[in-house]
Amino acid sequence: MKELSLFFLGGLLMIVSCYQQQETSETTKKNTQKVSAIFPKGNKGSDQFFTGNAYNYGLVMDTTLTTIAGNVYFEPGARSNWHTHPGGQILIITDGVGYHQIEGEPIQIINKGDAVTCPPNTRHWHGASHDVALQQLYIVPNIEKGVVDWMEAVTNEQYDQVLNK
Repeated sequence: MKELSLFFLGGLLMIVSCYQQQETSETTKKNTQKVSAIFPKGNKGSDQFFTGNAYNYGLVMDTTLTTIAGNVYFEPGARSNWHTHPGGQILIITDGVGYHQIEGEPIQIINKGDAVTCPPNTRHWHGASHDVALQQLYIVPNIEKGVVDWMEAVTNEQYDQVLNK
């Protein structure tokens, strides 16, 4: 009788566990559009350098390590202009969905957990997807070489290329 009770208890626990996993999976699916913030939203980026609403929050400016780091929150559809970094740039995507493109290459879809490297003096842009916001950390090393050189806006035609894939 004791073995039968343990068998039923084990089966009940498995059913509850499976139900909780399914519930968690459904909750995750429902929340994929919501982007959670790690850092404060920060200051709105200049319309001179961004299309749409992008917000920057600086975290580190270290002249000894010659590195700056911060967080940018892009609302859906927002993106940077084309730009370069004399010392390169690293992006770490902390939430949402976005796009990154190095000039001459296809647009890359970036998601939470991705890390992107932008080589020094290489034209590129990045921003949120059409429908989902993007939260990213940026690291700009070698700031003794310069921080960023801004260029023209990414056109709607360039941005929309991802939809034609």
